[in-house]
Amino acid sequence: MSIFTKLITLFRGASYEAGAAVVDANALRILDQEIRDADNALGRARDDLATLVAKRRMLEKEIQGLKDQSARYEGSARAALAKGDEGLAREVAVRIADLETDIGVKTPQLADMRTAEERLHQTIAQTQQKVENLRREIDVVKVNDSVQRAQASVASRGGSAQASLGSAADSLKRIKERQAIADEKFRAAGELEDKRTGADLDAKLAAAGILPGHQSADDILARLKAPAGEPMPQLEAPRLQLEAQPVPVERKES
Repeated sequence: MSIFTKLITLFRGASYEAGAAVVDANALRILDQEIRDADNALGRARDDLATLVAKRRMLEKEIQGLKDQSARYEGSARAALAKGDEGLAREVAVRIADLETDIGVKTPQLADMRTAEERLHQTIAQTQQKVENLRREIDVVKVNDSVQRAQASVASRGGSAQASLGSAADSLKRIKERQAIADEKFRAAGELEDKRTGADLDAKLAAAGILPGHQSADDILARLKAPAGEPMPQLEAPRLQLEAQPVPVERKES
C-alpha cells in the first residue's frame, strides 16, 4: 500500500471521527428533526389515505349507480318482451350487458381500494404508535441529559467550592490567631496597670480577709445573733501586724 493511499485512508478515518463527533454532540437535535420528518411523512400519508377514501366512495357510488341503471333497464326489457317487442328488448339487453361488464371491471378495483385503505390505516396507526414511543423515549433522554449536565456542573462547582472552603478555613484560623494575640495583649496590659496602681495587691488582701473595712460573713452572722439590747461586738478593721523592732537609744558621752 502506497503512502498516498494511507494518507487517503487516514483522511477518511479523521473525517469519519469528526462527523461522528458532530453527530454525537448534536444527537438530540438530530432526533428532534427525525421526529419532525416522521410527523411530516405521517401527515402526507394521512392526506393520501383521505384521497383514497374519497376515490373509493366515488367508485362505490358509481358502481351503485350502474347497478341501479341495470335494474331499471331489466324492468324495461321485461316490459318490451311483455308487449312482444323483442327487438327493443334485445337493445335493452345489450345495454344491460355493457353495464354489467362495467360493473364487473370496477368491482375488483373497489375491492383493491378497500384493501389498500385498510393496509394504509394499519400502517399509519403503527407508525404513529412508533413515533409516540420514540418521542417519549427522547423526552426521557433529554431529561437524563439535563440531569447529567447539572451533575457535571455541580461536580465542577463543588471542586471550586471545596477550594474556597479550604481558603475560608485558613482565613478564619488566621483571624482567630490574631484575635487571641490581641486578647493576650489586652490582658497583659491590664495586669501591668493593676500592678502600677496597686489594685492587684488590694485584691490579694481582700481575698485574705485583711483588707481594711472588710467584713466577713462570719462577722455579720455573729452580729445578727447578738441578743437585743446588748451592744453588738465592735468589729475592728484588721490591722497589719508589724513586728516590734528595737529602737536604738543614743547615749550621751560624759
